[in-house]
Amino acid sequence: MAPYFGGSIYVWGSIITIFMLALSFGYLMGGRWSIKSPNNLKYGSLFIISGLLLLPMILFGENIMQWIFERFEDPRYGSLLGASGLFLLPTLVMGMIAPYSVRLLVISAEHSGQTAGFLYFVSTIGSALGTILTSFYLVLWFEINVILWVIFATFIACGSSAILRHLYLDPKHV
Repeated sequence: MAPYFGGSIYVWGSIITIFMLALSFGYLMGGRWSIKSPNNLKYGSLFIISGLLLLPMILFGENIMQWIFERFEDPRYGSLLGASGLFLLPTLVMGMIAPYSVRLLVISAEHSGQTAGFLYFVSTIGSALGTILTSFYLVLWFEINVILWVIFATFIACGSSAILRHLYLDPKHV
């Protein structure tokens, strides 16, 4: 985003807004999707889809940003569209993972709050550590696309392991 729209408050506001909106709607959708027949196959598919939705950003991010910049030079609207084009869909699907995780891990209603609280604790600590590690170190050591490829591979691996668990370890399939 910075080469096109700079690093102003508009750019940061756009990025944060798109992430917050995408996560909010992802949480809502993930909660709804977890109601009917929750299983590791669906859970794993969320990771796979999240990973696949990163591919346009990795492969065509420069082209997407160039196209937007040529049409919207104002950093307020251009950065909002750029953040939407790059981050909206993958973040929305990633947001579905947390409530789906709660649904799969809750054993009884009396422990649901504890389970949800622990998952959100882990999620928030992971976000903070990921932000610090990425902004202080990883972007200094690696190109952004290398970091995105690692994230892609991690999501594919997590999704594949959940699907394999569904196929080989879930009681209904053994």
